[in-house]
Amino acid sequence: MTQVADAVTAATGGSGSRSGDELRAELREWLAVNLTADVVSAGLRGVVPETLDVLRAWNGILADAGWAAPTWPVRHGGRDAGIDEQLAYFEEMSASGAPGPVNVIGVSNIAPAIMAYGTDEQQSRFLRPMLRGDVIWSQGMSEPDAGSDLASLRTAAVLDGDSFVVNGQKTWNSLGHVADFCQLYVRTDPTVPKHKGISCLLVDLATPGIEVRPVRTMAGEVSFAELFFTDVRVPGSALLGPLDQGWRVAMTTLSHERAGVARLHLGLSRKLEELVREPGAAAALADPVIRDRVVRIFSQIACMRWMTERSLVQLRRSEPTNAFGSLAKLAWATADQGLADLALSVLGPAGTLGPWATNLASSRQTSIAGGTSEINRNILAEQGLGLPRDAT
Repeated sequence: MTQVADAVTAATGGSGSRSGDELRAELREWLAVNLTADVVSAGLRGVVPETLDVLRAWNGILADAGWAAPTWPVRHGGRDAGIDEQLAYFEEMSASGAPGPVNVIGVSNIAPAIMAYGTDEQQSRFLRPMLRGDVIWSQGMSEPDAGSDLASLRTAAVLDGDSFVVNGQKTWNSLGHVADFCQLYVRTDPTVPKHKGISCLLVDLATPGIEVRPVRTMAGEVSFAELFFTDVRVPGSALLGPLDQGWRVAMTTLSHERAGVARLHLGLSRKLEELVREPGAAAALADPVIRDRVVRIFSQIACMRWMTERSLVQLRRSEPTNAFGSLAKLAWATADQGLADLALSVLGPAGTLGPWATNLASSRQTSIAGGTSEINRNILAEQGLGLPRDAT
């Protein structure tokens, strides 16, 4: 376990030899030279077929300069950035509108698991191409009957000689429609309790027997896909971590996914600033009821920022952050949906057009994606407040 802990710590930032201000100044200077309006515009649209080439090229520029994942170890292409540097990095990237790496899930969540559990061959093969965006990754956790309850997954993998034969379905795979590989969680032993008997495979999505169906959301976006596996033969060398110990791998991945939402207050701050500067917003802000709602959202974002700073203090002291990731995710979902509704009140009919209309539709998923608000409340109750589990 010590080896795993050391690898995870390396993936999320070491002690750091410089202050956040030094990194901030260096990054700001570099962005002033390298960031273009076309890249910013593509970043606002996200990873879609029309922006993929631009964002991949930008990803390569970031990686070559060591800015794709500063907290990664130097040997894997990072900078060994510490906690203060990590915060400065996200603040500067957000303030400039600079998109991060294409593999946002891969770099933030999947890579730490590969660093912790992967063989030398797996790390050598997968990490650097992932960092550069040369190979795009998705994450195969959710299923139609196993969303927030990962342990209920049914996609099966049966060992046959030196290969696994995989059958089943995954859904809500972020970037699944453009991905080359998938970190796939499968059931390899159906005879044991559901948290056991799960394994993790690193699967090439070009393997015969895999069907990818893009999913269009109600916001009109195609950012997810369903994956169908029919007698798919995956080599045994694709196993990440020990056989039947995929739950441990998943917890490494999810700890980074849930902790990563701590920085989402930056995006909310930017959207709130954009809203109050919109043409026609001044008239609406003359209404004291609207002003009260603006201040309420501002206060929620400020509390998220405070929670982030407190968690960083705990990390510096090597103190447990307990259920902080779930608290941050819950706060983000509440504030994001409140901000989307506020925009409609401030802008009136104009709020049903353009990016604000997309934002309104997209905000509905924030209380579901990455763990539902109900699941996060349960985590907070049990791990944060120490309340007993529901007997039912």
